[in-house]
Amino acid sequence: MKARLRHIYYKYIAPRALVLMYHRVAEPESDVWEVAVSPDNFEQQLQVLKQSYHVVPLKEMVERLKKGVVERNTIAITFDDGYVDNYQKAKPLLKKYSLPATFFITSGNVGQQKEFWWDELEHLMLFSESLPAVMDMEIAGAGIAYNLEEEAQLTQTLRQQHKAWKACEQKPPSKRSTLFYRLWEKLKPLPASEQQAALQKIRDWAGAAATGRPGCRSMSKEELKELGQEALFDLGGHTVSHAALAFHAAQLQEKEIRENRTFLQDIAPNKIDLLTYPYGNYNNETMAIAEKVAFEAAFTTEEKAVTRNANRYRLGRFQVKNIAAPEFKKQLQLWKYSI
Repeated sequence: MKARLRHIYYKYIAPRALVLMYHRVAEPESDVWEVAVSPDNFEQQLQVLKQSYHVVPLKEMVERLKKGVVERNTIAITFDDGYVDNYQKAKPLLKKYSLPATFFITSGNVGQQKEFWWDELEHLMLFSESLPAVMDMEIAGAGIAYNLEEEAQLTQTLRQQHKAWKACEQKPPSKRSTLFYRLWEKLKPLPASEQQAALQKIRDWAGAAATGRPGCRSMSKEELKELGQEALFDLGGHTVSHAALAFHAAQLQEKEIRENRTFLQDIAPNKIDLLTYPYGNYNNETMAIAEKVAFEAAFTTEEKAVTRNANRYRLGRFQVKNIAAPEFKKQLQLWKYSI
């Protein structure tokens, strides 16, 4: 009975707004974390938003929230990380439909011909034609011993399994993917310098050089500047190194957040006053730091709508997957009334 009453309250009384979370507009070789939306599906999704919803700048939504105002049928669009396809693919499509968006930028890779560590690890472990059969090394003070056996050599069957794998929903389908997931778990909480040292160990083990696939790079400083100068778009903070903040001491958290904002503020014409937590990873210290350093709001990856009583330093977002218009419409309806 109480659940039904809550549903009625949210559906008919309490205004709820949605913040959508994108990362990439691309068709990569694999997408184990489901963060890429194809350009065709992205355009279909924008058409749905244009026709059926009131899409507002995220800053505007936050300003209204500060006054206790949340409007029904309102949506804001966000992008995390700063991949170059945001500039090459997302920007022209958003401009085509005159839809605003906020791009949250990890600044450490800006202007560099290198990949985020998770993309390189995924490509290295899942798609290298040949790997040593046995891994035996220490990462973050823990030993990792694993035997790939016959999977040391990549087969067409393995390739297809890895392309289809969705790591958030499915167990690893192979020995290679099992080892990849273990390594990913070990690297995620490390400081950036230790991540890179561990990644170099893995490269040395694999006999591979650091990769810099053009489609996986971050935007350049010039591309970011052009993006930030567009009237439709804003830039926001996403730390220097994409740090999983809750794993680190408050001092390092604040350093990552402040230095990222300083870098972006030198580029952006507007104030950098919105923040997203990498991986959606945060704790009470993180929220306190975001407020202390004068961000107006901060966003998680928790799937919850924005309501007038929401905490501005733990606002939710919904990750959009690679789906076409009919499924996207259904998903938006579910998100609007989710409790």
